[in-house]
Amino acid sequence: MKKRSYEEMTHIYGRIWILCALGMIFAYPIITCIYYGAWPGWKPVLQGLLGVAPIFWTVGLIEVLTFVPMLGTASSYLAFVTGNLTNLKVPAALTAMENAKVKPGSEEGEVISTIAVATSSIVTTVIIALGVALLVPLTPILNNPAVKPAFDNILPSLFGGLAVVYVSKNWKISVAPLVFMVVLFLLVPSLSGSVGVLVPVGALIAIGSARILYKKGML
Repeated sequence: MKKRSYEEMTHIYGRIWILCALGMIFAYPIITCIYYGAWPGWKPVLQGLLGVAPIFWTVGLIEVLTFVPMLGTASSYLAFVTGNLTNLKVPAALTAMENAKVKPGSEEGEVISTIAVATSSIVTTVIIALGVALLVPLTPILNNPAVKPAFDNILPSLFGGLAVVYVSKNWKISVAPLVFMVVLFLLVPSLSGSVGVLVPVGALIAIGSARILYKKGML
């Protein structure tokens, strides 16, 4: 019997866990409907999906095309099962690869990215469990107006720290997408909730500007 390679085994187990996660996602509403004997019917479900599903399908496709080359095979399966890629998994993987001085897509990058995403998933699970257990005692502190600005700026500070590293290395390439996004969000602040869709837009602008700078001999 031919021994399967690491890559093949990764895809086998990755698909199994993806299907298990999909089953669990559908299991909760189905079990709830069975328990309470309340079935909404196909028409209300399809009407509800019609408004939100296309957005999620688009973002999901964009995330696969954008994040998988960054994360690698194993960490991509793990990240898409555990979720929260943009806010947590991708920054954790990129930071780990940066600190280890390895490149995304390499064998070393695959290992480091997988460890980073796995560690992030474990820490997230532990923190969520602690948060649920301590929710009532911590409610007065979390609702305190003095600390609210800190919670509102956690995500910008996280990406700001990552941006400093990458912008400092490729500041010429980063100028065009940075200026475009700043102007766009200033003109249309409501787009701040569409970060997932705009990530590949910024990537395309960066690639285009890099090609122009390269042709002009500025890179």
